[in-house]
This record gives sequence, C-alpha cells and structure tokens, in this order.
Amino acid sequence: MENKDYNVLLYYCYAQIEDPEAYREEHHLFCIENNIRGRIIVSPEGLNGTVSGTEKDCQKYMDYVHSDPRFAKTEFKIDTHAGHAFAKIHVRVKPEIVHSSLRHLDPNVRTGKHLEPEEFKALKDQDDVVILDVRSNYEHELGRFKNAITLDIDNFRDFPEKVKELEHFKNKKVLTYCTGGIKCEKASAFLLEQGFDDVYQLHGGIIKYGMEAGGEDFEGKCYVFDNRIAVDVNKVNPKVISKCHVCGTESDRMVNCANPVCNEHLPICEKCGWELEGACSVECKDHPEKRPYDGTGYYQKNTNGYNPYKGLIRKQDKEKTKNIIHE
Repeated sequence: MENKDYNVLLYYCYAQIEDPEAYREEHHLFCIENNIRGRIIVSPEGLNGTVSGTEKDCQKYMDYVHSDPRFAKTEFKIDTHAGHAFAKIHVRVKPEIVHSSLRHLDPNVRTGKHLEPEEFKALKDQDDVVILDVRSNYEHELGRFKNAITLDIDNFRDFPEKVKELEHFKNKKVLTYCTGGIKCEKASAFLLEQGFDDVYQLHGGIIKYGMEAGGEDFEGKCYVFDNRIAVDVNKVNPKVISKCHVCGTESDRMVNCANPVCNEHLPICEKCGWELEGACSVECKDHPEKRPYDGTGYYQKNTNGYNPYKGLIRKQDKEKTKNIIHE
C-alpha cells in the first residue's frame, strides 16, 4: 500500500491585508524555512493557496496562518499524498485572491448562505433547486454534480457575463459549487446583487463534499491545481463522464497539452498520451517548443522571474547583525 505521509492543503480566507508586499515576503520565507511548497496568492482582500508538505510541516503551516488574527477563521481542506504535490514554492501578490472582475464585492459583507456537505446533499435534489457549477469548461467537463447547470466559460472572470443566461432561475433556490469554495464566495454574492434572492454555496466545495459526504452524485473527477491534476471524489456511486479528446474512449485522465503554446487542459487516455507524446494533436506533437512528456501531463509553471529566496539574504544578514550586537 502506498505510504501517504505528506499532506496537501487547500484553503482561502477573505481578510483585509494592508501591506500585501510585506506579508508576501514574511509568508514565503516561512514556507522556505519549513519546506512548504505550492502556490499562494496574497492580495489586499486576503489569502488563497494550495500547498504541500509533510504532515508535521503542514501542521506548523496551519498553526502559522491561524496565529494571525486576520486569518484565524481559515478552514483547511486536508488531503494525503505520497510526496510533495508541487516542485517549488510561489507566493505572489495579486489584486484579487481569485481573478473574478468582481473586486467591488466583499464576501464578508454579503454572500450566499453556506451549506455544509450533508446539508447540500439533502437539498440538491429538491424540485425548487438548481445546482450551478461556477468553474471553467475544462473543470466541469472532467467532473460535475449530476444535473448541474454548467456555464461555457474559459475563466472565472467570464462568470458575470454569463449570469444573464440564468434569469429564468430567479424563482429557484440556486446552489453554487466549485473546487474549494473560493469562487462561490464571489459568484453567490454577485447573484444576490443581480436579484437572485435564494442563493447558497457548498461550503468547502467539491473537495470537502467528497471528504465529508462521500461525494455522492459527483460524476467524474475533480480538477485540482497541482501535480495530481485530478482527484477522485465519489466513493458512493462513481461514474466516468469525460472522453479522450483524441480517440473518444471513456477517460478521466487529465493532462495539459505538451505544446506550451496550446497548453489546453484535456482528458487524454494513456494510449493516446504516449502516442502523441503528451500533445493533444499531431500538430502540437510536431511543435518545436513541445515539452518532454513523462506520462503525467503535468508541467511546472514558468516562474516568470519569480525568486522564492528574495528577502532571505536580507533576513540572514539581520540575524548576523543581531548576534554580533548581542556578543
């Protein structure tokens, strides 16, 4: 049996950060010093991250986040893994913790009613309910709740434009869901702003639903933003709903096209994956910039000049100076 002595943590917290740049530096240095890897966004509106580490290191990381009063309410979704789910640590400052084009909305002021997984499960099949997937196409094509309404969007920032297609559901209970809950905070708030009166959100998203409610009626796999790419959710009535982009056979094996210019997120079966060397087409296979394929279909993102050790030298110099003074 595979030894899963590492954890993967998925979390977010909407909280005001006065100096995101200063906090980014502090936060990423803590990650370096405690062997935490992953992708973290620091924004004036809060934190959003997926990180990995040993169980002990992840506990230290959660304690570190919770020790700051601004983030004391942060809820972590904890999964087990055989090793690090990331190759590096990136902590970046961005305008929003999820790119939504809805910066004027503060979920701490108004958002949809939070439903715990068992509450969501009990409510989702009622006649006056609509289940709304607020994720992007490549996510809901791999897996989604049975009977869910999906939107044709390539990015969450396109969500507001699509809401006008939902006008006929204004007399229904609208249950929104996403991977970990973060997109629903803004999506449900926007629905309320647009005149939808009875709006809910799955607290903790698909990941928490799988952990606490067995994942019943979630069909397919859940796309995740680390080197696992896709994870199982449903332990009750699992079903594969996606098909190989190349040959059309049933496949929930998600890859990023090996051609970085394309980089589409697509289900491709193992046979076609090897035949096309991780590409989604012959054209992409023959592209001069095609990345080497190792069978996973996961590629570390370009760092774009990001230096995770920025500030570390300065901190070490400060410590040396302090020691000299005390000596």
